[in-house]
Amino acid sequence: MSQTLPLEGIRVLEFCWVWAGPYATMVLANLGAEVIKVEGHRRTDLMRRSVIWPRYEPVPTMLPPNQGIAFNTLNRDKKCVTLDLSNPEGIALAKKLAAVSDIVIDNMRPDAMIKMGMGYEDLRKIKEDIIVISSSGRGHTGPETNYLGFATIHQSIGGLTYLSGHPDDHPTHGTGGDADILNAMTTAFAALAAIHHRINTGEGQFIDYGQCEGCTSVIGEQLLGYLMTSKIPERMGNRHPEYAPYNLYQCWGVDRWLALEVHTDEEFAALVQVMEKPELAKDPRFVDMVSRKKNENELDAIIGEWTRQRDRDWMVGELCKAGVAAAPSRDGKDIYADRHLQAREFFAKIDHPELGELRMVRPPWKISDLELPSGHAPLLGEHNQYVLQGILGLSDEEMADLRKKDIIM
Repeated sequence: MSQTLPLEGIRVLEFCWVWAGPYATMVLANLGAEVIKVEGHRRTDLMRRSVIWPRYEPVPTMLPPNQGIAFNTLNRDKKCVTLDLSNPEGIALAKKLAAVSDIVIDNMRPDAMIKMGMGYEDLRKIKEDIIVISSSGRGHTGPETNYLGFATIHQSIGGLTYLSGHPDDHPTHGTGGDADILNAMTTAFAALAAIHHRINTGEGQFIDYGQCEGCTSVIGEQLLGYLMTSKIPERMGNRHPEYAPYNLYQCWGVDRWLALEVHTDEEFAALVQVMEKPELAKDPRFVDMVSRKKNENELDAIIGEWTRQRDRDWMVGELCKAGVAAAPSRDGKDIYADRHLQAREFFAKIDHPELGELRMVRPPWKISDLELPSGHAPLLGEHNQYVLQGILGLSDEEMADLRKKDIIM
């Protein structure tokens, strides 16, 4: 049995920032690829100084470049080299790295890499079988190719935002980063497919990934529904087009919620038995799925009155034992305390040189008999010597000259 991770021996040169690109390459790093993140030491990844939770501060704290929690979450198990890509010598070094890499990936505007002479056509002259991935907002062709945006824009253009929210309220964009993670996972999948293709054919390729299109790709049933009925799908909140009850219900306590869904009459009978209201199963308003859906507001009010007076986790336990699909809507504290996740060793202890021990989520998969990487996100310029001297073979004098010119830190 192989004792190596699937992507060991694959080198990825990353020109990415924020979420969508860095998360995609972290997935590849989790699978064993050597990911080298290229940053400018005077123009770093925005996430290096980002605080993603709300906290009151009279004067906002300027985080040091290695302590942004978002950055440390999205860039684990990578290496970092600093290069000033506004300088021709910095670009020349980046091209030398591309020549010894398997994949070059960016998530900048479509012309950014091309202007540096590092577009696909340029790089394939350096390395014929190179795989180049560009994950931009609208892709490399079309009248809107130069439009910029982040996740909120991509979700809106792609159609996800319009579908999210309650019927009597405006569209919403969820957490704001949903589109980034969706596009990151899809980009990582495309990279795996390209590697598989190269193994079988020896051919590299260019992957032109449009993040807005990535969002549209997951709402196929809504688009097909429109084509078939000419009706525009509208927001439903937490409800389902057919099933009832199907919602989140407030529980006893502060901001505690229960997710509940019922698919059959038998499940509804089990639910009302737990509620000690068995008569509801014979109530003409709720006797079958069609009736329950027709009278959903009344049913939700009854269930909501019951849940508000009871402990969330107790209800989940009783309902699951009765065969009803129920689950807690968890916050961060709940997730860290989850005994199932703890038993599966889902949280890795990461030793960070500046932040100390961090408990961070592992990849959502396990591979038989293989230990997945669990290293910290790279410090800014941490691997300059390894990359520039170890891989490219620069001398101490050349390194000193690059520092003097401020091309590296």
